[in-house]
Amino acid sequence: MSKLPETMTAIDPDAPGGPEVLVAVTRPVPVAGAGEVLVRVHAAGVNRPDVLQRLGLYPMPPGTPTIMGLEIAGEIVAVGDGVARWTVGDKVCALVAGGGYGEYCVAPAGQCLPVPAGMRFEDAAGLPETYFTVWSNLFQRGGAKAGESVLVHGGTSGIGVTAILLCKAFGLSVFVTAGSDEKCAAARALGADAAINYKTQDFAEEVGKLTDGRGVDVVLDMVGGDYIAKNIASLAEDGRHVSIAFQRGPRAEVDFSAVMRRRLVLTGSTLRPRPVAFKAAIAAELEALVWPKFAEGALQPVTDCVLPLADAADAHRRMEAGTHVGKIILRMG
Repeated sequence: MSKLPETMTAIDPDAPGGPEVLVAVTRPVPVAGAGEVLVRVHAAGVNRPDVLQRLGLYPMPPGTPTIMGLEIAGEIVAVGDGVARWTVGDKVCALVAGGGYGEYCVAPAGQCLPVPAGMRFEDAAGLPETYFTVWSNLFQRGGAKAGESVLVHGGTSGIGVTAILLCKAFGLSVFVTAGSDEKCAAARALGADAAINYKTQDFAEEVGKLTDGRGVDVVLDMVGGDYIAKNIASLAEDGRHVSIAFQRGPRAEVDFSAVMRRRLVLTGSTLRPRPVAFKAAIAAELEALVWPKFAEGALQPVTDCVLPLADAADAHRRMEAGTHVGKIILRMG
């Protein structure tokens, strides 16, 4: 292969701010260290944590690249010492702790997954962040299993869409909330068993009606704040509440008599600061249990739009407007 360039184009804002700080700059091409691969990035996913990082509200783990971006898809162009699984030329998508909004990105070898056969890089780039997050929180931590029911907030977000698809692929009933009738219709079209417009309906009451008063087995919550009490009210006996974000704030008043009486479990996690070995274990489960379902047709990517890297500001504006259904993608070149 040809010699790698020394510099690349990337999005690396030098100060927090609005979408306007997302301008293309020149940065050195990173070098793969031991246990890492260097990927020539074809596309990168845009995620809610990117917006928080841009605003200065999401501190990066120590040693993380300041270049934004948490998920990529592309072609491996170099491998570091100790990497046995991957070789130059392999097409991969990867979860990264940062560096995705650039033409080249280093990824831990264990956090890479093969691009599913026949899938575009632009679609594969939208898989890692939400699939790692939903699998580890809803299925591993939340223990969701076939025959159970799940409530997911933000039904047309990247997380929400992935949760719908995974629940249907693995035999669960899934109810979601969304902020408009149009988004509710989109969620149902993706496979949601019911979609609740949280602006016009009380979701806890609707869950009660949908389950004949039983409640759901698991709630996957990214809202927090005053949603927590209503989430708890939506849970069945022995239900599990899994928090992954708190758009309405991290504090809530909880009636623990309900938790004790119905034997509920309240848990949650953040993925970005977890060690590489933990994320590699999730990747291994995804490849073994989830990735085959793309080949079977039981799963498919849901991409809202693809924009060039130079339009990263517009990608963030669309994310903040909340009008997207599925993943927003940046294309390199």
